[in-house]
Parts: sequence; C-alpha cells; structure tokens
Amino acid sequence: MPLLEIRNLTKIFPLGESAFGGGAKAEVRAVDDLSLDIHAGETLGLVGESGSGKSTLGRLALRLIEPTSGTIQFDGRDLLTARAGDMRRLRCHMQIIFQDPFSSLDPRMRVEDLIAEPLLIHKRPVTEGAGEDARCSTKQVLGGTGVPARALSSADGIQRKVADLLRAVGLDASARRRYPHEFSGGQRQRIVIARALALQPKFIVCDEPVSALDVSVGAQIVNLLAQLQRDFGLTYLFISHSMPVVRYLSTRIAVMYRGKIVEINSTEQITQNPQHPYTKTLLDATPEIAV
Repeated sequence: MPLLEIRNLTKIFPLGESAFGGGAKAEVRAVDDLSLDIHAGETLGLVGESGSGKSTLGRLALRLIEPTSGTIQFDGRDLLTARAGDMRRLRCHMQIIFQDPFSSLDPRMRVEDLIAEPLLIHKRPVTEGAGEDARCSTKQVLGGTGVPARALSSADGIQRKVADLLRAVGLDASARRRYPHEFSGGQRQRIVIARALALQPKFIVCDEPVSALDVSVGAQIVNLLAQLQRDFGLTYLFISHSMPVVRYLSTRIAVMYRGKIVEINSTEQITQNPQHPYTKTLLDATPEIAV
C-alpha cells in the first residue's frame, strides 16, 4: 500500500465577480482531478512551470489547505475525515520544507527554540500497551539520540536533541543561541530541515527548497536531503521547476501542467524517453547544473 494515496483531487480557487458583470464568477482549477501514489522510501519529483499547481498540491497532501473534492490517504488513514486529535497525531509524520527559509523562521526566536517547538507541541506521555496510534511519544521523538524518554521534559534533554539535529544537517551546536538573521540562506534552510526532522517524520514535502539559494549552495542542500533520506528512511515529495535537480534526487518524476499530471514515470524513462510534449519542452528549456 502506498504511503500517500491521492485520488481525484481537485482544488478550485474562486476569483470573485466577473469584470463584465452579470454575477458570473471566475475560478482557477489549481489542481484538477489529480491522482498519484507515493511509496515509502522513495522520492517523487514534481516538476512544472510556475503556476502549474505544484505547491498547491504539496499543501493539499498535508491538508494545510482543504481540497474542493477528492480523497487523500496517508499511511492507510483518510486525512480528509480525520478529526482534530487524529490529525494532530498524523502531523507528527508529515512535515514541509518551504521555499523561502527566512520567511518560514520566526525572526524573534532563537534557533534552539525554533527546533524545539515541535518537540514541545507534540510531546506525548509513554503509556503501557500503546498501539500504532500512540504516535509522537517521547521515546519516538528522541529515538536514536541516546536521550532517555523522561529527559524530554527537561531543558537538558531538549538541548541535547537540538544539538543532535543541528549536527545532522551540518551545523555546529553553537548555532543554538543565534537568531535566523545571523545565518546565510543555505544555513537557514539547514535549520528549517532540522526543524522538519525533529519529530522523525515519515514524509516530507520539499516545496522548491533550493530555488531561493545560489546554485552551489542549492546543490549542497540537495546532497544533504539525499543523505538524510538514506540515514532516516524518509519519503519525499520534491517540488521544483528545475528538471536537473529533480532528476538527481528523484526515484520517479511527475510532470504537472495546469493542475494535471501529464506524465509520470521512473526518472530514467522521463529524462531519456519523454512521451508528453510538455515534458520534452521542460527538458530542452532547463540548463544543466552540477549537483
């Protein structure tokens, strides 16, 4: 069973009254009757030009915005019918890395507080006989760090966890006490990634995470994401308008145009034998970069 299963998903944004009167309303179908699967451990690259609906799809997949119609199943659970408490638990396993690392970090908070925030929000007591639904327990949150579960409630336990996460993304633990504006764009994106990893998610939406960075810095972030996927068994939906970056990181590639998936296949098939004219146009128009 796929980790994420989307069926007939549609998102319509109304544009208000028609400029020509008559009470008619215009609308934009940002996502139009779209279906796809993402399997555990893979990276599905989602590529297309600006305005094709990529970011909207990524937010719909996490239920950050509500769809007009369709279904979304995550790990066998229906996201659209999940109650608030169930959705809160599911969010432990679904994270997002936004395009602009500066605007996605609160400038008033220190790095340690930014990374520790999801640990504090989603902290759960460990109960005997807890089943699969008892997600985000303190043991799971601190898995692999060597920090006892009981230490999560202590400042020392949280600091050690934050230091571990910073090291995992290539930053020194001394960054804990600094503010976002004291870092470069690439370093800020590493902080965002560390925050996304805090709850040990299964699935991360990477919403054009390197498009706001220099090419060389972006290549470092792409390599970091690939390494983290190997280390932590992550599943990615990697959104980008750059075919070379998507090709490097992805197991499969889905090509999106005007709210629809016009072609989806293995990375090799998409890049070497594209079938749709739009896919061929993207391959021809995007310059090669070294990653």
